[in-house]
Amino acid sequence: MSPATTTPTPPPASLSQLHPDILRMHVLPRLDGPALASASSSTSYLRSLSSDDDLWRSIAESTWPSIAHPLVSQVVSSFPSGHRSFFSDAYPLLDGRLTLPSKSISEPSTLSLISAVDVFYKGEPILSRVQEMETVSRWFTSSPFRVDLLDEKESVPTPIRGSPSEKAGGDDLDGWLSHIEENLTLSWILVDPVAKRAANMSSLRPVTVHRHWLTGEVQARYETVLLGRGAEAVCVTGEVRLRPLEGDKEGAVEASEVSLRAEDVEGKCLSGRESLGAIAGTMTEGKRRKGRGKVEGKMRYEEYEAMKRKCRERKQRKERVLDLACISLGVTLFLAFWSFLLFR
Repeated sequence: MSPATTTPTPPPASLSQLHPDILRMHVLPRLDGPALASASSSTSYLRSLSSDDDLWRSIAESTWPSIAHPLVSQVVSSFPSGHRSFFSDAYPLLDGRLTLPSKSISEPSTLSLISAVDVFYKGEPILSRVQEMETVSRWFTSSPFRVDLLDEKESVPTPIRGSPSEKAGGDDLDGWLSHIEENLTLSWILVDPVAKRAANMSSLRPVTVHRHWLTGEVQARYETVLLGRGAEAVCVTGEVRLRPLEGDKEGAVEASEVSLRAEDVEGKCLSGRESLGAIAGTMTEGKRRKGRGKVEGKMRYEEYEAMKRKCRERKQRKERVLDLACISLGVTLFLAFWSFLLFR
């Protein structure tokens, strides 16, 4: 009986043996941004094929529909590597542990900031807006930094259903709020057209979701700590408010507010000049982190809340000491006054 013969395994084919059009037209477009970035950094051959700006434009616009707006598209095209540079700036979330010394924050030279905002529910966009804000007028530099995407009487319908009635509580309300926390995401990208840099100022997933006891509105907050520590920390807070539709039997809600503001660790809203310095410094010097899960965002938020509590406690202690000193001084002056009257 003759021994069985085995067919030798052919050596693996090299990617360079494939026609570049096959990779460029049928393989690379199927990758998402992170996968394409990893592939392009693996070999020089893939790097040359993935340098096409149209490829990155398609990926970026599928990730953030708002950047298809002509204003954003024109600015992004002027980035050093076009949409690839924009994606590397905007996709990774900012590292909340970053600390920048004040001297490293130079006076920003930009004339405007562009907001490219997308709100998603279960991965599908329900709101995409672009808004440009000038940053040189005295009104901007001295007023609180706040960007509102919706007018006071404007609202946007959403596919969200199942809102419990105002009388509902317990597991029904908690389960619905958890559903919102899990499925409602916010991307708020600020673009500096002068520095040709961008950064996503949102934590992507909410750090808190709660229902207002009086109005019934649901407030979802997205927070990112930009720089500094202690009293110098700057936090950018995005907020989406959902309002229940009256009389809707399915419990539908609509977006009644989408806003962004900057505040310090004491909760004070910063001016445009103070906020712009922190934002510009973070865009150029800030590190981006891998991972976009809700756990990291909540951890950063809890660290920031702990920092806020410590600062508040220190402030309260100082106020108590000052109050005691004022009371002691008042009592001393009162006794001295009556001693003067009685023994003169």
